[in-house]
Amino acid sequence: MAGELRHGVELSNLEQPLFDGAEATKRDLIDYLEFVGERLLRVLRGRPLSVVRVRPGQEPFVQKNLPKYTPEWVPRTTVWAESSRRRITYALCDDLPTLIWFGNQRAVEYHPTLYRAESAPEPTHLVLDLDPAPGQTFADAVAGARLIQAALAADGLSGAVKTSGSKGLHVFVPVVPGTDVEDAAAATRAVAARAERIDPSVGTTAFIREDRHGKVFLDATRAGGATVAAAYSPRVRPGVTVSCPLRWADLDDVTPADFTVRTAPDLLGGADPWESEMPAPQRLPADLVAEGHTIPVARVQAMHEGKRRARARRAE
Repeated sequence: MAGELRHGVELSNLEQPLFDGAEATKRDLIDYLEFVGERLLRVLRGRPLSVVRVRPGQEPFVQKNLPKYTPEWVPRTTVWAESSRRRITYALCDDLPTLIWFGNQRAVEYHPTLYRAESAPEPTHLVLDLDPAPGQTFADAVAGARLIQAALAADGLSGAVKTSGSKGLHVFVPVVPGTDVEDAAAATRAVAARAERIDPSVGTTAFIREDRHGKVFLDATRAGGATVAAAYSPRVRPGVTVSCPLRWADLDDVTPADFTVRTAPDLLGGADPWESEMPAPQRLPADLVAEGHTIPVARVQAMHEGKRRARARRAE
């Protein structure tokens, strides 16, 4: 049914499937966004937003720059993108009409920055991404997350955990205002390195896939200008799974497929575990930051290593 109005936004094509394998319609997406509402908005508000959209018959695509037809009432911020040498106008998804408008644009995934526009580039959280190797299960991701939890606890820190909505888990560690972006990136690297040292048979910080040898990747690269799928964001995955916050105690009893746009409302009810489980902002210990600054940035190190290996192969 075209022309349905919600929160002042006119909706269209609500009975269309979202994408192949979604087992959900555009109406299911809008219903979910409306249900989760303020919980998702708390995560998105004030942060430059990238979304992943899926048009009928097309591959999913990332949208950063707001299209010209965006209504004037959608909040926005303009950011200089060093990589592409241009100004990008990002949405700020601050209210329910904006969220519903994005849903009507078939924006399935919501990826905010780790900083708020008003205080860029100061991060509000460290993020560790636990990514199982091919052939591994969600239980392996949980084992990796437990290493991160232990490494944090050894330095008096704690974080909140959520499913990524794909195969893995994200651990978010809230930090105090004024945290330097490079110090936060360094601390993230150090947490991952310390977690790897706790049990190298479980987790690895190796950025190059062939060096991971079937272990869980303790990904410490989500820093600086990176974005991460928001808590409560749907994902372009079979069944339209949702990145769902969890209690640490519940990790062994769930799988990512439990949480979809159709099932999450009943499972969540009126609760907001992302808010209730998130620790207060923490000051980064000096020893953690100092260690992190001695660890090379993974992408840069991997680039140099890739070139070295290519030279070695040519020499053979």
